[in-house]
Amino acid sequence: MSLTITNNVGALNARNNLNKSSNALNKSIERLSTGFKVNRGADGPAALVISEKQRAQIAGLRTAIDNTEKAVAVVQTAEGALNEINSILIKVRSLALDSANSGVNDADAFAANQAEIDNALETINRISANTQFGEKSLLDGTAGVTGTTDDTDVTFLKGGSNTSDGTYTVEVTTQGERANITAGTSQTGNLAADEVLSVNGVSITLNSGLSRAGVVARINEFTDQTGVVAEDVSGGTRLRSIEFGSDAEIEVVSDTAAATTSSGFGTTLDSDQGVNIAGEIDGVAASGKGDTLTSVSGSSKGTVVRIGDLATDAVLTEDGAQGNVSIQNNALVFQIGANQNQTAQISIQSVNADAMGVAVTGSKFNSLNEIDVTSFDNAQDALKVIDASIDELSNMRGELGAFQSNTLESIANNMRSTLENTVNAESVIRDTDFAEEISKFTNNQILVQAGTSVLSSANQTSQSVLSLLQ
Repeated sequence: MSLTITNNVGALNARNNLNKSSNALNKSIERLSTGFKVNRGADGPAALVISEKQRAQIAGLRTAIDNTEKAVAVVQTAEGALNEINSILIKVRSLALDSANSGVNDADAFAANQAEIDNALETINRISANTQFGEKSLLDGTAGVTGTTDDTDVTFLKGGSNTSDGTYTVEVTTQGERANITAGTSQTGNLAADEVLSVNGVSITLNSGLSRAGVVARINEFTDQTGVVAEDVSGGTRLRSIEFGSDAEIEVVSDTAAATTSSGFGTTLDSDQGVNIAGEIDGVAASGKGDTLTSVSGSSKGTVVRIGDLATDAVLTEDGAQGNVSIQNNALVFQIGANQNQTAQISIQSVNADAMGVAVTGSKFNSLNEIDVTSFDNAQDALKVIDASIDELSNMRGELGAFQSNTLESIANNMRSTLENTVNAESVIRDTDFAEEISKFTNNQILVQAGTSVLSSANQTSQSVLSLLQ
């Protein structure tokens, strides 16, 4: 070969190969130090694109699993409170059964049972209002179907699981009516003699000398036992039941003949029943019970509203068009997937005493909040409402339990399996295989060392020309 000093091609070749070996060695060092074989787009464009998508999915799956665990905590909080309410209802039922044993109970025993029930219902209302997860209320109805009305005579009680969002008209076609009896003879003077008045089986002694207002006040002292309110209306003394509807009854008889100086009810047993309300919700016939209307079909199905008393006569409910009720489903929505719209939701209806045991057939009481156990008949009617409330509560707990077990926990288990497989796939694409990379590192390290030695030798080649000049 020719000897030159201007261009040292051998040294250039050695340097070029040394650069390649050095770059390869540096990549091996980077892969070994980071643990990734794809650190930038140039390391593998397609691999980087796929890997980044999988990384996003992995992060989403981990967050979704956390979300489901938090959702389980929410459901368990609600279910725990419902369990306590259920225990209270069982105790209330026992008290109602005790009152139904009227053969051994006197008025004081009835009153004691009723006082305890009233306290229990207050506790239920308190649990309903105060059960929260963080600052989110769970059992007051705000986590279920809520409604507002634009007529003060209409009160929204609750919605159902099938109730759709919307605004629905409310109209009363037949007024609800309380049982009521007006004395046949108007009392215009004070009672001429003592009189015993029996109202729904409760004996009330009216002392001589009582005015009509005095008679009304005396009868109202026994309202808790009779379920009847007395009032002074034009024409005489009127008795009316507390409850509306066909299950509300009044029976009254006196031991004194009707006269202007007696209560005026006379010695002949007089009785009356109330009338159930009838009407429409969203233009479709609703089920009427007492003073409540329940939608049974259409988009408003499950909506329950209570109609207020007629302003001019408390015996009747309002009549005709009653404005609108606007329904909104505020179900709890949980993000339980790694992607958009992968959600699950559940509604938790109000467990306030006024929203349970509503419109139970065969009971004079139109909700749990109205129950009264101060007589045998009342206790029997109360038992129907209490049993219906326990059934409602049990169904709610069943729905929550099924949602927790079949939706949240099952989805979480599936996502854990998906996460494992996705992490494995991302690892195959991006993680460094240390066994393979150590081998490459060793090879590149040797090449760099050899290349350095060769380059040094190539640089010495030009010096051999000097021997020709001596």
